[in-house]
Amino acid sequence: MRWTPGGRSRNLEDRRGLGGGGMRRGTGVGLGGLLILGLLSLIFGRDLISPFLGTTGGSAPAAREAPVHDPREERQVEFVSFVLDDAQQTWARLFPALGRSYQAATLVLFRDAVQSACGFAESATGPFYCPGDHKVYIDLGFYDELRERFGAPGDFAQAYVLAHEIGHHVQRLLGIEEQVRRAQRGNRAAANDLSVRMELQADCFAGIWGHSTARRDLLEAGDVEEALTAAAAIGDDRIQRQTTGRVAPETFTHGSSRQRMRWFRRGMETGQPSACNTFEATDL
Repeated sequence: MRWTPGGRSRNLEDRRGLGGGGMRRGTGVGLGGLLILGLLSLIFGRDLISPFLGTTGGSAPAAREAPVHDPREERQVEFVSFVLDDAQQTWARLFPALGRSYQAATLVLFRDAVQSACGFAESATGPFYCPGDHKVYIDLGFYDELRERFGAPGDFAQAYVLAHEIGHHVQRLLGIEEQVRRAQRGNRAAANDLSVRMELQADCFAGIWGHSTARRDLLEAGDVEEALTAAAAIGDDRIQRQTTGRVAPETFTHGSSRQRMRWFRRGMETGQPSACNTFEATDL
């Protein structure tokens, strides 16, 4: 994918430097230890106390933390910043035709675990969108897993994952997510089917952003195939076959590999939100 590194998005929240999912722990240092650290601070002219201070079990606002600059991940951070901003700018241009005004989501980078308005989550959960705080959460280590475990390498494969989560934010802003949750509560038997349709629509919305990048000549040879490979790699049928050795379609929550590829491709080809109405499709 053609992109120019340009620093970090203003809608990026970096929590990689916070242990325990963004929660500070107790100091583990007694009063005597703090006094010694205070004396050493005076002797050496350095603040040796602050690193040990914190509130037991209390939260520390991530906005007060200095951004992490890990040279090994900085290019990745700039790439997801580019995708985040570019995808949201695309939707900001599309929303007036939908009778809405777009409100930007925030991307939260974390390591190992994180606390969101939707609860506590570990990296094993994978990237997710929390409608409670309008934030997308990603542990950058997932992209290594996407490449190594799922066999889906490439920058546009990574971009597809983030664009899919932004698709969930679009659903939230359009009221689709709320309608689906209400329908699921009212009809438990249809809950999985509705979940699949919502996930496939997010795939289609990711394709709409892909359509925009193609029109602006940002795609390189093989990019679309990378995204399709990623969509197939995280299909419910493939994951179930890998983990349990059997496939149970009635338990799908995200859609099969074929379905995910189909709806991403549909958004990619049309560029039209109206083409992504998975809820009225008789054949997914």
